[in-house]
Amino acid sequence: MIIGVPKEIKNHEYRVGLTPRSVKECVRNGHKVMVQTNAGKGIGASDDDYIDNGGEIIATAEEIFATAEMIVKVKEPQANERAMLREGQILYTYLHLAPDPEQTKDLVKSGATCIAYETVTSPRGGLPLLAPMSKVAGRMAVQAGAHFLEHPNGGMGALLGGVPGVNPLKVVILGGGVVGAHAAHMAVGMGADVWVLDNNPDTLEKHWQQFGRSTNTVFSTQSTVEQYVLKADLVIGGVLIPGAEAPKLVTKEMIKAMKPGSVVVDVAIDQGGCFETSKATTHADPTYVVDDVVHYCVANMPGGVPKTSTFALNNVTLPYAIAIANKGVKQALLDDEHLRAGLNVHKGKITCLEVAEDLSYEYVTALDALQN
Repeated sequence: MIIGVPKEIKNHEYRVGLTPRSVKECVRNGHKVMVQTNAGKGIGASDDDYIDNGGEIIATAEEIFATAEMIVKVKEPQANERAMLREGQILYTYLHLAPDPEQTKDLVKSGATCIAYETVTSPRGGLPLLAPMSKVAGRMAVQAGAHFLEHPNGGMGALLGGVPGVNPLKVVILGGGVVGAHAAHMAVGMGADVWVLDNNPDTLEKHWQQFGRSTNTVFSTQSTVEQYVLKADLVIGGVLIPGAEAPKLVTKEMIKAMKPGSVVVDVAIDQGGCFETSKATTHADPTYVVDDVVHYCVANMPGGVPKTSTFALNNVTLPYAIAIANKGVKQALLDDEHLRAGLNVHKGKITCLEVAEDLSYEYVTALDALQN
């Protein structure tokens, strides 16, 4: 199979779909890999690194999209990239379709087979291709929050962990999953007063076992969310409904009643965000202020640490990429129900139930779509 790796073009996105050593594994399995020039620059990988591992350097994304049978990316394709997709081509990347009707429309129109990292499942539960970036984003959320709590950066001018004789700040984490656990890990390490809210008792139990008395766990309801958000200095939104738009847990009224100079970090912004006042921002212009509350809503947070992110992502995406290339996409999807859960669009049909429901498309099961 001919595999294409274009350079990412989203604002301040420095990750790349395949690392040089991932390219080597694909080549070792008998496949051809085309990499756009400078695609790996953000992770410190030169064109020569790709050539040394068996890749072929291509000057333009247009040539890659025109030739490759499978496109491997990191972020969702931008409008000009979507226009280059063709019927029968495979797109393997993060998609986050539920809050993005324009992208969904273009992918349906393309006739391509689109596999979303974020909805691939695991025999052990969870979302294994989303988890590495959730870990990175959860950790970055606390770093970003601490930074923007500083007065020159728009915050209240207080140190997250305090000092002896001065209280630490209160960090409230909405959602105790992968994002929440890694945010808690960082916040505890920085000495903050950490509160984790979740509506799953098993998740709260897991936090208790992992962190003991270094964090506080609260069962999440509308009332408790409001109670703890209004007390918080930093709120991190890390809730997720797989494939669907994130629920709006924090209302405009709650934001208005928060402490002046407090900070909210919406890690769920890729899925539409969990604060009513959230709107996607970029690393170039990461924050804005609503009712004296600093909002950090960067839609590709892990893109700020591309070396860590790309290698962590490739560790989990590469085996599936090789399976698709070795078997062909139809057989790979038929053989593996967990990879099949990642199929969102196929030959103009929506095969992810949550996307179909959120955007009012007819839903076709992946198995039915693959038989046609």
